[in-house]
This record gives sequence, structure tokens and C-alpha cells, in this order.
Amino acid sequence: MTVLVKYVSGAGYVDRILTEKQIARILGGSPDRRYAHVKRAIKDGSLIRLKRGKYVLADNLRTEVTHPYTVAQALVPGSYISMEAALSYHGWIPESVYSVVSVTPKRKSKEFNHKVFGQFSFYPLALNRINFLEGVNRIQLNNQTWLMASPLRALIDMVAYKKIEWQGLEWVERGLRIDREHLLTLHEKEFAALKSVYKHKATAIFLTQLEKSIVRERKDTA
Repeated sequence: MTVLVKYVSGAGYVDRILTEKQIARILGGSPDRRYAHVKRAIKDGSLIRLKRGKYVLADNLRTEVTHPYTVAQALVPGSYISMEAALSYHGWIPESVYSVVSVTPKRKSKEFNHKVFGQFSFYPLALNRINFLEGVNRIQLNNQTWLMASPLRALIDMVAYKKIEWQGLEWVERGLRIDREHLLTLHEKEFAALKSVYKHKATAIFLTQLEKSIVRERKDTA
């Protein structure tokens, strides 16, 4: 066990995303001394660098495996999991998603290909900033936390990013691979909450037409 791992464990931080400030507070000493300990721990595999200034202990040293969604939040703070990643998490699309896709409050897209945790993509959207987290929920799994879009928010984020125009409910099922049964679980208040989120007219039209189609479908099957 390296000195860094020993001190991190003693501080009760084994399951945390570690920052340089936290490491400095835990280890103490000079910057050169701390850098030497970090470098040694990375070399022997006990410490994993996520990006500059962000680290996690290797899974065999933690009480629980690091979740990729927690990593995503550390890579771009303020972002939330959305689009295909969120739809897969909620069971709305049949296939597994191997890239964690997030919406970022920043203006530029970012891509991270981490050798341990995989592919991460962060995309900005044309959103009203005051409503940025509308339809986004805080998910906690044991000691790990992340922000996750609701199914409707994830779907409309994907529509906004890919600039998809409304082509009918049947196309949503066929083109986006979402079962009608899932769509019929959506409620009026969920649509109302998102109507002030998106800036682009085509996205707002898609949201409105989707709601109308679902309301009509319920009436037809009642």
C-alpha cells in the first residue's frame, strides 16, 4: 500500500473523487512531495487519473466500484447524463449504450476516451439557462451521486442535438426505437415543465406534437 492510499483510506475518502486540494489536505507537505506520491500511486495502478486534478482509487481499494456516471460528473461538473445514455438507464431503448452522453452547460463539446472507464461525450444545447436542470433528477447509488435526465428530457435533448423534426408517433417508435407503451406513461406536467427549456422552434414543435399525439392515442384506446 502506497503512502497516498494509506492516508486517503485513513481520511475516509476511498470512495470519493479526489481533487488536488483534497490530496494536499490529506497528505500535507510540499507540492513536490505530494506530486511524488501521486506519481508513484498512478504508476503502481492504485490511483487512476480521470483528468488533470481529478483522481479515484482503483476499484480493488474501494468499497464499491466507480460508476461511469460518477466519472462523467467529475469530468465536466454541472453536466447531466442524457440522450441515449439516460434512455438506456431508464429502460426506454433496448440496446446497451457504451458511451456516456451528457449535456454540458458550457459552450463547447468535449470528448474523453478514458482507458479505464471508456468513452464520454459532452454536448451543449440551445437551452434557456434558467431552466437548464428542468426534468433532471439527482440519482444516488450507495455513496455515488450523479444528475440524470428524465426519459422525456433525455428524448427531447436528443431531438434538439440531432435537429430531428416531428414526423409522427410511429416514426418515434421506429426511428428512435422507443416503445409506445413508454411514451404513453408520460404526463401533461412533464411536457409543461419542458416548454420553456428549449430555444429552437423545431424542438418546441416536436415537444408539442408529441404531447398532442400521446393525448390523442390515449383517447383512441380508452
